[in-house]
Amino acid sequence: MKKNIRPKLYTLSTCVHCKATKRFLKEHGIDYDYVDVDLLEGEEEEKIRDEVVKVSGGFRFPTIVVGKKVIVGFYEDKLRKALGL
Repeated sequence: MKKNIRPKLYTLSTCVHCKATKRFLKEHGIDYDYVDVDLLEGEEEEKIRDEVVKVSGGFRFPTIVVGKKVIVGFYEDKLRKALGL
């Protein structure tokens, strides 16, 4: 794995693709940060929604940020490549 890369995930708590992404990272021993956007409220929710749109160009999940690379959706091949697996 590439050094010092800690993916950031924007997810929904009920999204099967989001759960698959978290499971994939866990299975590969990769620490990651995530936020379940649907569990936020008020100003925090607005701020994170704006972040998702800014980094991904839309409001789709999961949105995965690995360094400067953004992957929208769970694509194992793209995730492997971005993480150097």
